[in-house]
Amino acid sequence: MPENTAKVEPARDCPLCPRLHGFIAAWREREPTWFNAPVPTWADARGDDHVSLLVVGLAPGLRGANRTGRPFTGDYAGDLLYRTLGEFGFARGTFAARPDDGLQLVGAAVTNAVRCVPPENKPVGAEINTCRAFLAPTLRRFPNLRTIVTLGTIAHQSTVRALGARVQAHPFGHGACSEIDGLSIFSSYHCSRYNTNTGRLTEEMFRSVFAAVRTHLDGGAA
Repeated sequence: MPENTAKVEPARDCPLCPRLHGFIAAWREREPTWFNAPVPTWADARGDDHVSLLVVGLAPGLRGANRTGRPFTGDYAGDLLYRTLGEFGFARGTFAARPDDGLQLVGAAVTNAVRCVPPENKPVGAEINTCRAFLAPTLRRFPNLRTIVTLGTIAHQSTVRALGARVQAHPFGHGACSEIDGLSIFSSYHCSRYNTNTGRLTEEMFRSVFAAVRTHLDGGAA
């Protein structure tokens, strides 16, 4: 049975991480029209049973998801992510970097390992561990989930731990794939502007991960 959505998303005023709670409170004062709250998982609108792919990022961007309230919406990382999801049939419609742009996920969901925006985009270990209380049930929320794409080392390691596995047995590596309890975990460098500007991640490298996911879900070899 899928998890009750209300149990897998933190409350708008979640106090579990005092530093993040205070940071969001300050931005509510500064930008009262922004979302400024834990950003919930976004999923195929047809229902959780349609989701076979979950993408796990690090945390909301300050002027991205923290502003808009939708994962990877409002900054460069979303441009690359949703363009790639669309190319491989995991999204349809036009992405215009705002929640009302009409974009729809198809068989997919997108979340973050840490639901609240951290200062300088750097959550600390205690915050990552605390927010795993929401990541773990999110991984159980989708009854037909088959594949997870983890974006970056922190998201990957937190996902592995949330699944009850050992990080050492499932190390992060761009393009790597691990099997945990019937789920295929594909890892990728995060699609941040920093990674693409420095050449650590090219668009073709990113596309190759989702091409492997598409092949896997369609019944071919990963």
